[in-house]
Amino acid sequence: MSRFAVLIAVLGWAAAAQVPEAQPFPANPPIPAPVDTPYPGTLSVKVDATDTDRRVLSVQERIPVNAGPLTLLFPEWLPGQHAPNGRVDRLAGLMISANGQPVSWRRDSADVYAFHLDVPQGATVLDLTFQYLSALAGNQGRIIMSADLMNVQWHDVVLYPAGYFARQIPVALEVKVPDGWSIATALDRASSEGGRTVFRTVPLDTVVDSPMFAGRYNKTIDLDPGGRSRVTLNVFADKEDLLDAKPAHIEAHRTLVKQTDKLFGARHYDHYDFLLMLTDKIGGVGLEHHRSSENGTNPKYFTEWDKAPAGRDLLAHEFTHSWNGKFRRPADLWTPNFNVPMRDSLLWLYEGQTQYWGYVLAARSGLLSKQNVIDAFAGIAASYDAQPGRQWKTLQDTTNDPISSNRRPQPWASWQRSEDYYNEGLLVWLDADTLIREMSGGKKSLDDFARAFFGIEDGRWSPVTYTFDDIVKTLYGVQPYDWAKFLRDRLDSHGPGAPLAGLARGGYRLAFADKPTDYAKGVETQSKIANFTYSLGFTLRQDGEVAAVMWDSAAFKAGLATGVRIVAVNNIAYDADRLKEAIKAKEKVDLLIRRGDKFTTVSFENKDGLRYPMLEKVGGKAPGRLDEILATKK
Repeated sequence: MSRFAVLIAVLGWAAAAQVPEAQPFPANPPIPAPVDTPYPGTLSVKVDATDTDRRVLSVQERIPVNAGPLTLLFPEWLPGQHAPNGRVDRLAGLMISANGQPVSWRRDSADVYAFHLDVPQGATVLDLTFQYLSALAGNQGRIIMSADLMNVQWHDVVLYPAGYFARQIPVALEVKVPDGWSIATALDRASSEGGRTVFRTVPLDTVVDSPMFAGRYNKTIDLDPGGRSRVTLNVFADKEDLLDAKPAHIEAHRTLVKQTDKLFGARHYDHYDFLLMLTDKIGGVGLEHHRSSENGTNPKYFTEWDKAPAGRDLLAHEFTHSWNGKFRRPADLWTPNFNVPMRDSLLWLYEGQTQYWGYVLAARSGLLSKQNVIDAFAGIAASYDAQPGRQWKTLQDTTNDPISSNRRPQPWASWQRSEDYYNEGLLVWLDADTLIREMSGGKKSLDDFARAFFGIEDGRWSPVTYTFDDIVKTLYGVQPYDWAKFLRDRLDSHGPGAPLAGLARGGYRLAFADKPTDYAKGVETQSKIANFTYSLGFTLRQDGEVAAVMWDSAAFKAGLATGVRIVAVNNIAYDADRLKEAIKAKEKVDLLIRRGDKFTTVSFENKDGLRYPMLEKVGGKAPGRLDEILATKK
């Protein structure tokens, strides 16, 4: 190599050596943090919800402002969902103007829920127009509109200024629905004419916490005639005949209100509206709010009352949330606005104890029979006692599921675990209830905890937050015990087995039979599945497609997975009853399965036959503690 070539090579190496390694790009300017001071003005939000054909919500919004930089936020972290589920992708056509002149905006490149703009000098109000484009098909998300019904959640139709607590931003809301439709919401109306309703001005957090149902066919039922505060059941349905509630059905809902009053001993609302939608055309919903529920269920909820009990704990569950979750709220989950991240570490009380009271109150009120609830508990106990995912993932860690898995379907739910703070949390609170009853000689129970923890400050509406130590302290006040250890042992352990001590103290034990309980049959019918979990390790949809496989079960070891289709049973075309008969015979079962375009035969050496969970009474026929827990309170 010549000296000239060497010089060129050296200079090239030196130039390359001067190129710096990659470094983080500076972060975007911070979005103003919320402060607890009044916003200077009232947001005006007008929603046109008449376009049911295209399922578009059109919004006009006016925001009082001062000149200078401003950041507007679309709600991201949604109460009741405990997760960043705000559908900002559905916001479209955003146009902003001031004094009739367009104002440009730019979306934050890191936080896509934030919109930055500069308010021009002399402007005192911003005018916004935009649309919320709701789903037209199920693969686009939850459908919220049909030709006869709609469910509007106000967090979908508002942009609000950053830098303030949501409770400090007043909102004047107005909505227009199709002519001839009725609406129901916990919001108080200022005026109503034709399809247009103007609501009284309330803070933004109250607006977001007060969704609206609207529809062509509805019925309104007073559940607390002459009571201290109005409690109303607002029922909307696809067809008028689905609204045919019998007197006994209405009485069960009225008894729910009475039994809930006996449990908590206080009300934390000035009125309460159950919003119930009976439909198979609108996507399912089950959300809690402080002064309302927001629930969709089986269209034949009333007309086939005796055929489908599964799910009739829903309203009791959501009603309980007015106390547990809305009034008393975990300190790390409460946030000052809808764009500050939530932390879900205490959902085993928020949701777990609500799940417990949902079933208990359903039994006490007659929404479910005592046997219905005992059979439901059997299914829950069996599911968690057999759950392999407990080996690696604690109950405490499942409180992160709304954020980490965002409630998406999971390929191996029994191994991954999925929001088990609900039903395994129920087992923990049954354990606590029966333990308190045992230690106190029947003088105290978890009812006393409910009154002491959730029944404080009767009439107060604003939330009171709590911590782990607050829970432990209140439990100790009911019955002295090392409750911190009790809870941490159950929240942080890996088993083996589920916490079933509450069943044992309650006078029952988990057992299995060769046929499902009536309640379990109802679950299979409503879910359109056949459950072979405790026989071969899988559940099937009506067409033979595998819906779920228990991790490490016989089905798992045979190579079955979600999406595989069973074509034949012992060389005869698949039928759920045919498979049940084959399993019941306790002989070898051959299944021809289709995986994609390939066919394979898998075999099961079946020795146990059909197995369905049930609870067996122990200690004779006398009522046990679980019977006492489920009994109506006089």
